[in-house]
Amino acid sequence: MSELDEKIDTLPLNDWHRAQGGRMVPFAGYEMPLQYEGIVTEHDWTRSSASLFDVSHMGQLSLTGEGAAEALEALLPGAITSLKSGGMRYSLLLNEKGGVIDDLIVTNTGLHTAIVVNGATKHGDIAHMRAHLPDSVTLTLHDQQALLALQGPQAANALSALVPGVEELTFMRAGLFDWNGTPLWISRAGYTGEDGFEISVPAGKAAELADALIADARVKPAGLGARDSLRLEAGLPLYGHDLDETIDPVTADLGFALTKKRREAGGWMGHAAVMQVIEQGPAQKRVGLMIDGRLPAREGAVVFSGDQEVGRVTSGGFSPTLGYPIAMAYVDSSLSEEGTALDIEVRGKRLAAQVVPMPFVPHRYHR
Repeated sequence: MSELDEKIDTLPLNDWHRAQGGRMVPFAGYEMPLQYEGIVTEHDWTRSSASLFDVSHMGQLSLTGEGAAEALEALLPGAITSLKSGGMRYSLLLNEKGGVIDDLIVTNTGLHTAIVVNGATKHGDIAHMRAHLPDSVTLTLHDQQALLALQGPQAANALSALVPGVEELTFMRAGLFDWNGTPLWISRAGYTGEDGFEISVPAGKAAELADALIADARVKPAGLGARDSLRLEAGLPLYGHDLDETIDPVTADLGFALTKKRREAGGWMGHAAVMQVIEQGPAQKRVGLMIDGRLPAREGAVVFSGDQEVGRVTSGGFSPTLGYPIAMAYVDSSLSEEGTALDIEVRGKRLAAQVVPMPFVPHRYHR
């Protein structure tokens, strides 16, 4: 079956997006809004106020049954059993070779273990986990739930006006809230680098909640374009572009996701392979690049040191906040130090670039 023949699904808010003037495009198997007013306008509004993103394509999963958290630790390098109620952790689903199957967020809801995985990989993730979890653990996909992300410095003020108490959450903390009799699972997190929240809401109530949020003058809808430019400025990898099953966490500069005690103790899939990379050092590393001029380097652009090809761009674009092009790339480890001068080939031209620390724009999480 070709990509053109593949069925494109719609999200619970499909009609809502169209009514708001959303320009719809296929993404991760769904029709999703790329933009409303314009990518840069929505990007800047997120930085200054609050934007509402629809991320219902993501997979919302729950693990129940005796020993569920312990069983999950056999697949992830993060500490799951030590998460307190309402606590969240970024982690990685790895294969036997240490390659990243997906990056995800795990939450201890107090009643069960919740997982949010990427939309394009969710069915593969579910198959992998079900193949390796014991029969005593049940994995459920909650596809009757929509997921909205309210992001920006005014997100807490806007959301607390509708759902009092959410302002007390801190970054990577979550809880159950009531909105006019509708249960909302709300986490203080997101993928823009800004303060914000992700709200799991029954699909039948999603449009009503979205309407209530954008009725606040501080909130406007935003699409995939702004979400991508914001996460790039935040130095956050996008699965399928900056991460895949051929890339290990060390090479990806995601060592923070390898909890120290679990790294030492092992007992998770891919541990031996990842430890070998740690001991020997990775051949390449994910780095941030600042590019001279105004021409952006896109995914696939070749990175050079002199005449030698040393890597490839995996994400890139013009930074609305900084006013110049930025990119993420994998380059030879010997060239990954801050300040290293490199070149990127774009449209037959060599663009001067320099390795810079990430995030490109400082995170503004509410800790």
